[in-house]
Amino acid sequence: MSVEGENGLGEGPVAEEGESGTGEGPVVEVRDLRVEVDGRAIVDGVSFRVLPGRVTALVGASGSGKTTTGLALLGEYPYGARVGGEVRVTTGGPVGYVPQHPASVLAPARRIDALLTDIARPRVLRLPRGERRAAARALVVRALEDAQLKDTEALLRRYPHQLSGGQQQRVVLAQALLLGSRVVVADEPTTGQDTLTKRRVVARLAALTARGIAVVLLSHDLDVVRALADEVVVMREGRVVESGPAERLWAAPGHPWTRELLDSERTSVPFDDVARTRRPVMRVRDLVARHGAGTRSATVVLRVPALDLRAGECLAVVGRSGSGKTTLARCLAGLHRDHDGEVRLDETVLPGSLRRRTRAQLASVQYVFQDAHPAFDAHRPVVEQVARTAVRLRGLGADAARREALGVLARLGLPEALVRRRPGGLSGGELQRAALARALLARPRVLLCDEITSGLDTATRRDILGTLTELMRERGDLALVLITHDLDTAGLAHRVAVLDAGEVVEQGPARTVLADPRHPFTRALVGTAEPVART
Repeated sequence: MSVEGENGLGEGPVAEEGESGTGEGPVVEVRDLRVEVDGRAIVDGVSFRVLPGRVTALVGASGSGKTTTGLALLGEYPYGARVGGEVRVTTGGPVGYVPQHPASVLAPARRIDALLTDIARPRVLRLPRGERRAAARALVVRALEDAQLKDTEALLRRYPHQLSGGQQQRVVLAQALLLGSRVVVADEPTTGQDTLTKRRVVARLAALTARGIAVVLLSHDLDVVRALADEVVVMREGRVVESGPAERLWAAPGHPWTRELLDSERTSVPFDDVARTRRPVMRVRDLVARHGAGTRSATVVLRVPALDLRAGECLAVVGRSGSGKTTLARCLAGLHRDHDGEVRLDETVLPGSLRRRTRAQLASVQYVFQDAHPAFDAHRPVVEQVARTAVRLRGLGADAARREALGVLARLGLPEALVRRRPGGLSGGELQRAALARALLARPRVLLCDEITSGLDTATRRDILGTLTELMRERGDLALVLITHDLDTAGLAHRVAVLDAGEVVEQGPARTVLADPRHPFTRALVGTAEPVART
């Protein structure tokens, strides 16, 4: 059916029910889709088909329209959007959706058990009342295992904020599996995942297609796209610039933008030693962090006997999803209060809680979250929120702060016309770059970046890492911590710390640790760094 008119979020009547989706016919057809917001087309003339048991990948830079197109399959659009074209879904059931930022769809005040049981309960209503609870529990545990989550009993007792970004993402995948969806839209499903977990996610999505489920993959991760995709649709600035069978597109890309994406995988430059010193900016000693402190279920999730961050140095922190990488960064930033030990900035012991730190200490240690959306006020323009950091933490005047904010944002590839919008008008990758700009306006001594390149295409990732290299050279006293699952990105750092199950198992020069790992876990992690494969 064609759609035209004004639509609020989730109100666009674009999904039709019809044939079952079995056989060789498409389960999704998109024809000339156009989505216009405030007079600007964010998706324009997009067309493609999705077949059952196949993977169709939408590939492109941050802001290219991938997520808007993917959400159109669910009948969801930005508020006030004018929508034209046709979106036909013929499965007769719900379309599953795994968002890039899973925390946005997980109720923060409910345990994982309650979130998943609510979805499983309707599937067991035909059973006798006394059997329903156990049957629902079995469905939940099976879905979590299918989503590659282990230790399910402990995980079910946690709240979403007690999970890593990768664990949250797999919980949302479990939700889609519980719904019995025949079409799953996976928006950057391997964002923030280590190579070991990424392989399992790829295997899980491949297993879905073996059961006849169609997967629409929205991804910047070309290794994952190579491993999974049967068809590839390359997007740029809301339009399809190239599409076709994956084998043909990888072998002979026809559009310059596709060739640039492929070429940018090989052009990242390591952080240099120009500004690097032996002087520690931050020292960590005997750090022990817990979840649920003061309760019977309190568990130790991180132990770091000693870790130093030096001026002009980039430290990469790597490990599996749930290994404690984010907890470490939160402890350094004063966002995780349930810990013992000592964190020193220069010679001063930092308070464990953010609220007890001085304005200068807040400015000195800045955190850029993996999911930037919750860190922004949805009702204020992005540039105002970025500039506010320089006003609050450095005492800069409003006009001067705004000029400086626009300069830093432009340097990160965000023009003034874009950042005048509210956060909802930016893509996930664009908002993440805005979050980085906001942190930089504080002029920190320690910059903690939690998977800030994981939601970016290869060309943008290269540019952001290059900008950080320049900033470290200019500043001289900045220590950078890159929390990353990407070993290629980690290999650009000066030093690497490897975490496994909350323990620092190995640390040292990046080239040494990644080229000649000593610990069995590091060897396993590095051993999977070759391109992931579909099984």
